[in-house]
Amino acid sequence: MQVIPAIDLQGGRSRLVYWPGAASGVGAPTDRPDRIAAQFVSQGAQIVHLVDFEGARAGRPVNLEAIGAIAARVAVPLQVAGGLEGADNIRLAFAAGATRAVLAMSVVEDPGLVADCLAVAGDWLAVGLDSRPDRFSAFPWQRPRTPTLMEVVGELVHLGVRRFVLGHGGARPDLDMLGLLVQSYDADILVAGGTPDLAGITRLRDTGVTGLILGEALLSGAIDFPAALEAAA
Repeated sequence: MQVIPAIDLQGGRSRLVYWPGAASGVGAPTDRPDRIAAQFVSQGAQIVHLVDFEGARAGRPVNLEAIGAIAARVAVPLQVAGGLEGADNIRLAFAAGATRAVLAMSVVEDPGLVADCLAVAGDWLAVGLDSRPDRFSAFPWQRPRTPTLMEVVGELVHLGVRRFVLGHGGARPDLDMLGLLVQSYDADILVAGGTPDLAGITRLRDTGVTGLILGEALLSGAIDFPAALEAAA
């Protein structure tokens, strides 16, 4: 299982200061996303996940310069989320240096939009879904009944989506559900957050998911990145 560092971009900087040695006073803190990404890559990161925080609010990419600076510094895929719902938005992100695009859950009721985005990104497209039962049921579904997460993933796989990012907020992932998704669909399942310790990483690995995206836990040093890679191996 991959462990994928995540950096939230705001105003061209990381929203969270990276200082894994904060508790011991070791190392120098930084909010420069290119330096943060380079540090994780030097420790073994094979992908970096970027969230354009302002782009998500604006409905279009905003932190393109920061994405470009990261792309110029590290030679690994950059998976970008935030404001990419639309073929032209994905083109802008790709031109800046992104190599993977994550669409928000809002696209699940617009198959035409998903198809347009797939035409640009192909297998490098992912759809983010909030898998917390309360949030999932609260989504403004435009259909007679609320579908299940399995049904929505199945619909998107049928359209050609081959990668999903499942958000959990602070909640722990449903390991049984993740295992069922992995067994049921030929798609990469990435889990975002909800794993506060190394034991949780190992349990998640055993479900067969493709990757775990971690932001604050790594940036704060709550989870040591090399130790996380070992737990996921």
